[in-house]
Amino acid sequence: MDTTPSPTLRLTEFSHGGGCGCKISPSVLREIIARSAPGFVPADLLVGIETADDAAVYRINDRQAIVATTDFFMPIVDDPFDFGAIAAANALSDVYAMGAAPLFALAIVGMPIGRLPVETIRRILDGGESVCAKAGIPVAGGHSIDSVEPIYGLVAIGLVDPANIKRNRGALDGDALVLGKPLGVGVYSAALKKQQLPAGRYETLVAAATQLNTPGIALGRLEGVHALTDVTGFGLLGHLLEICRASGVGANIAFSDVPLLPDAAALADQGIVTGASSRNWASYGDEVDGVLDATVRALLTDPQTSGGLLVACSPSALDDVLSAFRRDGFDRATVIGRIVAGAPRVAVDAQPAAAIAAPERASIA
Repeated sequence: MDTTPSPTLRLTEFSHGGGCGCKISPSVLREIIARSAPGFVPADLLVGIETADDAAVYRINDRQAIVATTDFFMPIVDDPFDFGAIAAANALSDVYAMGAAPLFALAIVGMPIGRLPVETIRRILDGGESVCAKAGIPVAGGHSIDSVEPIYGLVAIGLVDPANIKRNRGALDGDALVLGKPLGVGVYSAALKKQQLPAGRYETLVAAATQLNTPGIALGRLEGVHALTDVTGFGLLGHLLEICRASGVGANIAFSDVPLLPDAAALADQGIVTGASSRNWASYGDEVDGVLDATVRALLTDPQTSGGLLVACSPSALDDVLSAFRRDGFDRATVIGRIVAGAPRVAVDAQPAAAIAAPERASIA
């Protein structure tokens, strides 16, 4: 993979935001969806918009259901190949987050024709196709428009046994919370745009954002996994709150055990964060308990592009969950807290997650 940004063309200069930081804020999105008409809901539509889940699921028969989702955004990095690869991995993540395996994809392409060279646009598509090839699926078509800002993403189609569907609801009191990838992609992207990303961290960003969330397939088969989602534009707190609201529970997390990309905390401490982080906090900060300084708040609300899976599982399934991550190379998958009974709120605790999630065990990870 080409991991060196072009010295002559900066894709991020073409857009007002990048990656999942482009998402509409959580509070505005909830208001839009709340005003949507109910519409026709057939019995075979197993998952729709009711809990802001990662994808729609439609049952074909007792053993097969189609998983359908779409995701697209503006450049988070300057290298066109890397932009395409990150966007594709991010779109496929929603399929894995449902416990499904991807089948094929369709490309969504909006480009400022006449401002971006055709070769650059072709490299964006090449990056997306390379990630789909790693996932073992084709890009079978798509749609393109001439747009003011560069936009790329996928419609991702997957297949799952209805018995193995994982949703963002179903978390139970006492469940352990496991995060599959470190946080900090949004901070990195903000530093990149300001040309303040430390040496060597660009490669770290690309590696994190293009790592496919393939453990989702194995997690879908584990009965002890009660809820599953991926952490993207609303940050860790936002997506954990979605699990809490959908499940009718609360959560405690230990910030000291939340995995972070190298230098992410130092960059956030310097105020190098995305605008989406403050929008996220404004949307749901009143549902978070604990004394959070500016750096901690920025990291927990940091919009992740192609972020990690977030799992709520029974303590008895914890070893199997961590093994599923380790088998696919997610060495930093970590227990960060637990689900608790009560109102759908998140408390940020300084206590180590080992004590929060499973006090009878000296070490979890």
